[in-house]
Amino acid sequence: MKKKPLILVTNDDGVNAKGLQSLIEVVQPFGDIVVVAPSESRSAMSNAITVKIPLHLKQISSLNGLTKVACSGTPVDCVKLALNQVLERKPDLLVSGINHGSNSSISVVYSGTMGAAIEGCINRIPSIGFSLLDFNPNADFSVALKFAPQIVQNVLEKGLPEYTCLNVNFPQTKVENVKGMKICRQTKGMWKEEFEKRVDPHNREYYWLTGNFKNYEPEAEDTDEWALNHNYISVVPVNVDLTSYNAIQILKLWQYEGQNK
Repeated sequence: MKKKPLILVTNDDGVNAKGLQSLIEVVQPFGDIVVVAPSESRSAMSNAITVKIPLHLKQISSLNGLTKVACSGTPVDCVKLALNQVLERKPDLLVSGINHGSNSSISVVYSGTMGAAIEGCINRIPSIGFSLLDFNPNADFSVALKFAPQIVQNVLEKGLPEYTCLNVNFPQTKVENVKGMKICRQTKGMWKEEFEKRVDPHNREYYWLTGNFKNYEPEAEDTDEWALNHNYISVVPVNVDLTSYNAIQILKLWQYEGQNK
């Protein structure tokens, strides 16, 4: 008998997040599910790993093809421990999310959700990071529940190019308002951070991060930001290889061998 697909589920909002439960609901019909997720929120951890303190795992439940484990570390720690200690075999798919909040454009660099997906990708596991443009802890995930299963099915059936994972973002809108899905590129933009200076009750100064996203190409119609702003689901293929191939020929003019400077 052919084994059911084994699907590893993780996130960065924590093991009790509504988005994680929604993602479990999305993938449960496709196979056996093992969840290894942070014991509390670990947002904006990117690819961080824990190296100076011990990590702990705590099994929360295991019933009817669904095992749930809490990890004291980062999203990438969750994936590493899952592959090394929790799972009996390599998973057929890794899904991360569903994040409470956007991971479009440059946010992919900071995202713990995508950090976990990229870690899966490094380990040659087809991997998808899912996010919803709503930071509310009680966000409505109806759009994701409706459209994510088809993306999961496509990846399970067709796979992904080696060292490529998917960054999927859902617009904050009603199901009936979704215009479709677009394969996009990452928008050129950045977060313009500001640190608000405050004083705590002990008269000590501290700083609170604030800021706004700046889109450098708001009129470009092939980007994830444009798609999301027009009620499309954005799907951006993300490559683990960070080499800027366009720059290689230019920079080769700088290279030299031996003492020929």
